[in-house]
Amino acid sequence: MSDATHKAGFVTILGRPNVGKSTLVNALTGEKLSIITPKAQTTRHRIRSIASQENYQVVFSDTPGIIEPAYLLQEKMMGFVNAALEDADILLVLIEPGDRLENSAFAEQVRTSGKPVFLVINKVDLSTQEVLEATIGEWGAKLLPEKTFPVSALHKFGMDVLMAELVKSLPVAPAYFPKDQLTDLSEKFFVAEIIREKILLYYKEEIPYAVEVVVESFKDEPAIVKIRALIYTEKESQKNIIIGPAGSAIKRMGTQARKSIETFLNKKVFLDLFIKVKDNWRKDPSQLKGFGYGE
Repeated sequence: MSDATHKAGFVTILGRPNVGKSTLVNALTGEKLSIITPKAQTTRHRIRSIASQENYQVVFSDTPGIIEPAYLLQEKMMGFVNAALEDADILLVLIEPGDRLENSAFAEQVRTSGKPVFLVINKVDLSTQEVLEATIGEWGAKLLPEKTFPVSALHKFGMDVLMAELVKSLPVAPAYFPKDQLTDLSEKFFVAEIIREKILLYYKEEIPYAVEVVVESFKDEPAIVKIRALIYTEKESQKNIIIGPAGSAIKRMGTQARKSIETFLNKKVFLDLFIKVKDNWRKDPSQLKGFGYGE
């Protein structure tokens, strides 16, 4: 394929928490790089997933859900959203049937961005035609999208059509990354995300949101990968809940995390988990910076 016809560019996916952004990215790329749970604010970072074929390369940015920040961590998360919006070639706004467009500032930011806007309505298998048409009408009038797509990311309905239109709308450009590269983030990052995914799934209420995971050591030996990870909480009481009676809770969660990490790395894993308390880390600029949340 000659450089004169090769398409490449960046697609930023925007939407409220829990609308299915990570599921959509995973379906479009065929790789599970973004973690998925039923809880809102599962995605905290901007995660680039790269889909490459001979004639194109699409770099998707999975972003945190659009929220009104309540504390500094959430402000940093929205900073990732704004950065991804700035360098996008296409903005993909993901909604569900029946969603109301109540954030006028968001609509204005998207509409005046100067970028092509694709409106994607997810979970259409759970909707009626009447609700779907009303949703398209309301959002279409306010966002003025170039194209609108009904899809079901979970059931992979509409993925081929959406991907074909994305590729068609990208600029002619050489690939930005090697064709066999799936992301610009490290294995250590995704190991930490897998552990955080299990915490989101196994613990209730505020516990998952008060947790950050850092992979302190990652030793890839011939027969096994030895991983030491630190789980940070904000309070001693949260630490005790994560550990559970006689260590039962963290053992169960750690076993599931290890199995998923082994699948991800395709290798045997020894996972060592430790818990530390960092008071109010979600509101502390220096601690947030240490965890990779901006300046």
